[in-house]
Amino acid sequence: MALQSLYAANLGGSTLADTLEFLTTEEEEQSTEDAREYGLELATLAAGWQTWLNQVIASKLEHWELGRVTLIDRLILELALVEMVNFDDVPLKVSISEAIEIAKKFSTSDSPGFINGILDALYHDILEGKLSTPVSMEDN
Repeated sequence: MALQSLYAANLGGSTLADTLEFLTTEEEEQSTEDAREYGLELATLAAGWQTWLNQVIASKLEHWELGRVTLIDRLILELALVEMVNFDDVPLKVSISEAIEIAKKFSTSDSPGFINGILDALYHDILEGKLSTPVSMEDN
């Protein structure tokens, strides 16, 4: 739900709030209230921290520019990074594994390896205390 919402918002077809409301209504029978709230929080944080997320992800790209990363891969990276730095109850490796699985489902055959490499580098930065997050969305 979070990925679909951000994707639609980035393509300009809908606002994040409208897409989330639509998906929440559509998925109501198939997901729990907790899952819907989690997806909403994840997507909202990712949208609010867009500049910071792009800077952090771009810092790990070697011989590549952020503008060349496909939209779906960038959004998967953003959501995983938000989860890694904001949700202590989700182990870092679980966030990485979930991102890889989402990439397998929604992106190209090269994407899982690419996403794993970027998130693994960020994982080490987090463990070593090298990654500071914005204090609030306004810091974005």
